[in-house]
Amino acid sequence: MKNLNSYLQIAEHALQEAQKVIRPYFRHSIHADDKYDESPVTKADREAEQTIRQILKQETPDFGIIGEEYGSDNINSKFQWVIDPIDGTRAFITGRPLFGILIALLYEGNPVLGIIDQPILKERWIGLEGYESQFISEFGGHIGTRKCINLSIAEGSCTAPEILDHSPNIRWKSLCKKIKRMSWGGDCYAYGLLALGQIDLIIEYGNKIWDWAALVPIIKGAGGSITDWNGNSLSLQNNNKSVLALGDPGLKQDVIKILNF
Repeated sequence: MKNLNSYLQIAEHALQEAQKVIRPYFRHSIHADDKYDESPVTKADREAEQTIRQILKQETPDFGIIGEEYGSDNINSKFQWVIDPIDGTRAFITGRPLFGILIALLYEGNPVLGIIDQPILKERWIGLEGYESQFISEFGGHIGTRKCINLSIAEGSCTAPEILDHSPNIRWKSLCKKIKRMSWGGDCYAYGLLALGQIDLIIEYGNKIWDWAALVPIIKGAGGSITDWNGNSLSLQNNNKSVLALGDPGLKQDVIKILNF
């Protein structure tokens, strides 16, 4: 495999151009359409993904691309870029800077590179397989998940309650009762905070590969654990729909037991 840093440079170039697309739309009147799953999409989502795809295709023409808005190309390639141009469109259209641009790179279906970029706050998390994750911000914060010796002191997070309501497994309600508190909202930004040791547990359901691919190398490189609710690794082949992220991997077996009792 080519040095991942060279692919990181390509991804960061694409991010810089996508930022130029997204920033002018932030906190300006922008129409949102509802997609088939009732999630919103805007002109900013579509234009940003087109910009990212163009650069990735130009720099790595043999690689596949999986994007939320424009589907998949070259699906038989060992390398696949995965794009979510605005993860957290609800936050974006309501003027909250808790969304992010996500770019990931899969090798043989497994995430090996991931970036969360918040273009308004100018914060960026970078994960490369086998390396400690990186965090860039003007506001402080350091990469590294925190120790959490018991679920009773765990800070939990999920993007929205209705996400969990759609799960056929209602054991998540038992888990929510065992942690210290549950905070709602944040999308990919919450995973960035988990990588900084601000959040201990994130549980979500109904995710697509573009929702979680970029998060995997970041969470792992910060010392955390990220799997589905059964403890399976997140990969293209597994087609995971649930996500469980933990700052302290020592909680993993207890949480999985609760979710699958």
